[in-house]
Amino acid sequence: QVQLVESGGGLVQPGGSLRLSCAASGSISSIYVVGWYRQAPGKQRELVAGITSSGNTNYADSVKGRFTISRDNAKNTVYLQMNSLKPEDAAVYYCNHQQYRRSYWGQGTQVTVSS
Repeated sequence: QVQLVESGGGLVQPGGSLRLSCAASGSISSIYVVGWYRQAPGKQRELVAGITSSGNTNYADSVKGRFTISRDNAKNTVYLQMNSLKPEDAAVYYCNHQQYRRSYWGQGTQVTVSS
């Protein structure tokens, strides 16, 4: 089992920045994929960015150049640095961890972008 705890959400003005954290605990494999997803009201959950245990990353087109996903293996934590935030980035952001063909989700953290 893997437990995930997200943090770092909040209210930010357009153009501002936030850094989300996803801390994992439990039986963590050396081979895994972690993704940040988001879900806005009335919309489907979408993948924002992902990172593998080997460091490969991918991003949704809508966030390329503005968001950066990274990891600290010593802390079992994955980060999502979000810059130049737009109102359309507002959503609940979820962390997802996949290993051994199992998928784990965090509880989500709210990001609000508003002036």
